Amino acid sequence: MGVTVTVGQQDAYLARVGRAGMLLLPMITGIGEQVREWADELAGEGITALVWDPFKGRSTDNATREELSGMLREMDDDTALAEQQELLDYLVDELGCSKVGVIGWCLGGRFAFLLAARDQRVSNVVAFHPTVPSRLPAHHTYDAIAEAAGITAPVLVSYPGADAAVPNADFETLQTVLQARTIGATFTQFFPGADHGFSDKSRHGKDVNADAYRLAWPQALAFMKSTVA
Repeated sequence: MGVTVTVGQQDAYLARVGRAGMLLLPMITGIGEQVREWADELAGEGITALVWDPFKGRSTDNATREELSGMLREMDDDTALAEQQELLDYLVDELGCSKVGVIGWCLGGRFAFLLAARDQRVSNVVAFHPTVPSRLPAHHTYDAIAEAAGITAPVLVSYPGADAAVPNADFETLQTVLQARTIGATFTQFFPGADHGFSDKSRHGKDVNADAYRLAWPQALAFMKSTVA
């Protein structure tokens, strides 16, 4: 259903259907098969989906996760946010979307918070197992937990209780920050025993991850439809 489009100097995956829009920020897979399936599914639900390409043509379709992880460690926050802002502009100005939200997984979940804190046009934020540790890795310029305070849109965050990348204490801090906002509802999904990245179908051989995804995704889809329609 989707096609590759060029926006400025970057390529993106687009599944276009109407004036409701979502910007998709992938996990470590890049624009791999599953992320394209999510974009196509959103389009099937009447939401135009545009997917940022974090690794410039590289994904789990043509690279290993180890190679992609190495590229992630070289990623610059400001450059990534500028690319995402350009795609948001494209959804609004070129595609004519009247409302646009942002959804991200893992690394993309972190950027969803950062982008929404900077752009009040964002109509929703969906963050699946966002990689937002309080101890910032060397390649993180910004603290997404702290910056989440600036988000004015409603937020749905989905957190796995056995997340090895983000300690439970950090997730509790994130919840406190989100719920202290004076505008913007907060919806929290919590899945005891599920792993970081439980949405990734490669992790669904473990029942707790597959079960978490089966519960989480329909609620997230309903949230997106209600906030960008």
